[in-house]
Order: sequence, then C-alpha cells, then structure tokens
Amino acid sequence: MTPLLQTNLLGDTGQNSMSIQQDLPAGTSLEVTNAAAQKVEDIISGISGVTDVQVTVGNASSGFSALLSSGASSASFQVITDPDVDQPALQETVRKAVTSIKDAGTITIGSQGGGFGTSSTVDITVKATTGEELQQASDALVKAMTGTPGAQSVESNLSGTQPVVQVSVNRAKAVAAGLDEQQITGLLAATVSPIPGGTVRIDTTDYKVQIGVGTKFGSVAALAAAQIPTAAGPVPLSQVATVAEVQTPLTVTSSNGQRTATVSVTPEGNALGSLSAEVQKKLDSIELPAGTIATIGGAATQQAESFQQLGLAMLAAIAIVYVIMVATFKSLIQPLILLVSIPFAATGAIGLLLITGIPLGLPSLIGMLMLVGIVVTNAIVLIDLINQYRQPSGDRPAMNVADAIEHGARQRLRPILMTALATIFALTPMALGLTGAEVSSRSRWLLWWWAD
Repeated sequence: MTPLLQTNLLGDTGQNSMSIQQDLPAGTSLEVTNAAAQKVEDIISGISGVTDVQVTVGNASSGFSALLSSGASSASFQVITDPDVDQPALQETVRKAVTSIKDAGTITIGSQGGGFGTSSTVDITVKATTGEELQQASDALVKAMTGTPGAQSVESNLSGTQPVVQVSVNRAKAVAAGLDEQQITGLLAATVSPIPGGTVRIDTTDYKVQIGVGTKFGSVAALAAAQIPTAAGPVPLSQVATVAEVQTPLTVTSSNGQRTATVSVTPEGNALGSLSAEVQKKLDSIELPAGTIATIGGAATQQAESFQQLGLAMLAAIAIVYVIMVATFKSLIQPLILLVSIPFAATGAIGLLLITGIPLGLPSLIGMLMLVGIVVTNAIVLIDLINQYRQPSGDRPAMNVADAIEHGARQRLRPILMTALATIFALTPMALGLTGAEVSSRSRWLLWWWAD
C-alpha cells in the first residue's frame, strides 16, 4: 500500500487565508498597477467564501531605493476566507478566476504561512558565471517545468529588467566647460527635483521645505537638451554627457560570488513527492548552457532529509524498546515476539491514510514513531501473564505453552479492549478535527488506529 500513498512535508495547515502576488512589467506606473490590482480585487471579492481582501500596491520605498526595486509594478493581496469552506477547493477557484483576467500581469497564488521555517515548493537553484547564461538557463527551466503533472505554477525569482535613463559624463568636455562629475550630478538633480531646504515645525508637526518644483521631462531627448549652467553660460546636457535609455536588472542574487536564480514549482494539493520525481526527470533531460549548474532544493530536499531522520529515529526507538524488554523478560527471544506487533500497527495506519486521503508527511511519521512504543504495551502485559501461567503457583500446576496462551489471551482480552477503546474515544475529537489542532490532522488518525 505504501507506493499508493501521496507524500508531503507538512501539507495544508488548514489556515483560512491565502496570499496573491501580482507582477506587471518593470517600469509600470503606479496608476496602471493600481488599475490592474483593482480588477483582481473585484474578481476575488465576488467569489463565494472570500470574506476580506487587503491590497498593497507598490511599496513604501522612496528616493533611490524605490528606483532599484519593483516599486510600483507589483501588488500583493492578503485574502481571508470562511474557515468552514474547503480551503484547497476555494484556492483553486480563486486561481482560475484571476488567471482569466486580461492585461493583469503575472499572478501567483499560495497558501499563507507554512510554519516551522519550511517551504512548500520544489525549488531548482541555478548557478551561472554570467547574467546571460543565467537568464537562458532560467527561461529554459521555466519552459520545461510548465505543464508538469502535479504542478500548480512555475515561476523564477530571476529579476527582470527595467528601463532607466543613464547619464554618462564626458570628463574631458566637462572640464572644458569648467565642471566635474559631482557638479554636473548636483546641477542635474536640482533641475529634475526640488532642492531640499530643511524642515519647519508648526505646532507639533514637522514639514519638509523644498525650493522649486523640479522639471518633468517627457523623453530622453528632452533630458539631453536640459540646460546646465556653466561659467561661459548655459549649455545642453548632451554637450558634456551622453544620455541614453538602458535596461538594468531590478535585483542581483549571488552565492559564493556566482549569480544564482531559483525556479520554484508549486505542487497541487499534496503531490509534493510525485512532483519532485517528475521535476528531477525533466531536469535530467534539459540541456543547460555550459558552466551552468542546476540542483533541486526547497521542500523536496527538506522532505527527504526529514523522512531519513525520522526513519533512523524509528529504528532507534525499536532498538531501545527491544533492549528494555530484554532486561525485563531476561530473554532474547520473547522481545522479538513482541516486536511482531509493530508492523500490524503500521498496516492500520497506512490503510487509514489511504482511506482518508491524507498524505504521508512529517506529522504522520511522528505519529508512527509514537506507535512504536504504544503498540507493544498490550503485548507486554499479555506475554507477562502467559509467563506466569507457565510457572507453577500454589495449587495450580504449570501450563504448557498452548494452554498458557489460550488462558492468557482470554484473561487479557477485556482489559486490552478497555484500554484500546478508552484511547480511541479520547482521541476521537482530535481525529474529527474538533480541537482546532490543524497541524496534528496528519497524525491524529494514526493514534486513533493504534489498537490494531
């Protein structure tokens, strides 16, 4: 049954919220971004099950930092939903609705807050020596991963470019005009923007003082024709500098001196395990530029490491239980008989995971780890009574193995059922999700089924 199970790290935590990111081409004005965000907000607000939508258009940066960020070309949405609605189904409804909007840029949707510092995507980390090779590799991976079975969305964090006007001062011409680079920069800044003149306090409020209103240029040619004062009289900016529009990256990410990019593949529902295998197959078949390295990370790597560590913990737990029972029963054979009950507990747990459609993840494995100690308790008290029957006591002679097992099982059946049922009923509220412990929803069914 194990190959039929879906695997995931943590999966959906049941939170009634989701986050949406809307990205338009770099350089898009705040007004255009706001209009596009309004379209998305209107669509989301009209979906049944959505209660509140908070939208942030652009960012709070100003000055030079705003020019180097995505600035006004992005919008983020925090969506609060009805907690009684099927969250994965509602998220899919929202995704289909917003992806059908025209001229709204790139929209990505994800559940909000994975917790425990874990990611929920299969990440491919790409390293290259040059920006061109990195861009080629990123584009090739995004194209190859799009349409992968079990993939909800594919996106790259490789920043796009934005158009900026670059002014390169010609030092020889600047010196001939009696200016240097710093002076030209200051004169140009004073022409484009108002000159800061300090602050003035009125009552308890400080107001910024600016001299002038600045000049708005409608084209590169208009900026090149801007008059710069010199000792010989005003001259156009183009006479002392080269003015041109160039494309610059919004952000640059590097690791150990190498340019890097991350291509993230978001799984549908709880298909992280199968998606990781599909991504690895496609990654092995992609031809990347020479010198480019691509490796899988993110939730896929975290899942593999977590499963390996918990697997070792289970083996250690079984070994510890065995050592304790050897010391208790003073036998090497009888503890081995007790350990036979452990696979039956796993059979019930895996079967119920299949029936309920819950993926095998970190909480489920923690539940199985707990089962290692829980399932042997009934076997311990049963074998202890059987050993007592095999020894003479008072007027009762010693029984053979078959009679001791028959009488011991008959005597222990009722207390074993009582403890099992008490545990099952005590955990029923958690199994039905009535306790609000959303993260434990993956392991609660295992504890409910421990009596097997």
